Amino acid sequence: MGNDLMLALVVVTALAFDFTNGFHDTGNAMATSIATGALPPKVAVGLSSVLNLAGAFLSLSVAATIANGLVHSTEITLPTVFAGLAGAILWNLATWFLGIPSSSSHALVGGIIGATLAAAGGHAVKWHGLVTKVVLPALYSPVVAGAVAAAITYLAYRLTRRVRDRVRDQGFRLGQVVSASAVSLAHGTNDAQKTMGVITLALITGHSLGAGAKAPLWVIVSCAVAISLGTFFGGWRVIRTLGKGLMEIEPPQGMAAESASAATILLSAQVGYSLSTTQVVTGAILGAGLGKRGAVVRWRVAGRMATAWLLTLPAAGGVGALAYECVHLIGGATGVAVVFALLVVCAGVFFRLAARARVDAHNVNAEWTGSLVPTPEPDAVLPTVV
Repeated sequence: MGNDLMLALVVVTALAFDFTNGFHDTGNAMATSIATGALPPKVAVGLSSVLNLAGAFLSLSVAATIANGLVHSTEITLPTVFAGLAGAILWNLATWFLGIPSSSSHALVGGIIGATLAAAGGHAVKWHGLVTKVVLPALYSPVVAGAVAAAITYLAYRLTRRVRDRVRDQGFRLGQVVSASAVSLAHGTNDAQKTMGVITLALITGHSLGAGAKAPLWVIVSCAVAISLGTFFGGWRVIRTLGKGLMEIEPPQGMAAESASAATILLSAQVGYSLSTTQVVTGAILGAGLGKRGAVVRWRVAGRMATAWLLTLPAAGGVGALAYECVHLIGGATGVAVVFALLVVCAGVFFRLAARARVDAHNVNAEWTGSLVPTPEPDAVLPTVV
């Protein structure tokens, strides 16, 4: 009974992470389209949620990487998987509250690695897989996406230099509907699979599946639905930072950034790289800024985002390790249940604070003045500028 309870809590926690992944990463697909007016905010998140759902069924390569490519499943227990998820969720909630587009993917990997180190030591981690499938793609993917976006942006302005701005922008806004949809589809192929991999790892650990097994159909469906629902709720705080905080995006730049992002993410999903869609999209947006002469990029905002990227793996890993120690101290299913309750309380605190400094469809596109929340309510407690 205790093992069944732990397995159930792990699955619920994994789907909760998938949900936070959805609303945390909505901005990756739709921030530039919302910023340029190509799509109304609520239509954008609705479209993104549907395409995230569809994309989750297109490939299982990333799920296999998470389930079998980062840790030795024979060394992992259900409390380890649970603790890793707890670290990822808390990092997601903290960065979402601050409006920082950090990587949900790296939060998940960091949480699992941290919990694994606390539970079984360094020999249980497949370090080569971590470096080749996670760390190296994190270093080159933003650069590749940025370079492609810069080239597309330059060509877009060059080829339309004799076209009136109004006509040009209208055409590129239509193109953004297609390119933003492609990013959402690509996001589903990459990010939903990470949670599929974690649940599969838990099922292998709990002896419900054999070693090396693929994700069952019910896991694929439930993860696809969870990330789709999270996307539908809309990560307005992150959307505002990506769409308005980095620079003032014009339609040609938005289409270039989205096209470069979609191509990079889809390619990585096919080869099984656990890519950070956040880093890819951010790199593409910065590249689109550099591709237009005279564009002003807010490098201070970009620098804070880069700092969060560097902290994600160790921070989520530290929380994952701490969560495991707490579970281990209390023991068994009781320990998992207690930490699960604490996780629910922490999530409630973040959502309550966010409600006092609300960013939503009505103010997400307001002029950027250095503040995440453009129209604070009286006596609201605001997050610091990002």
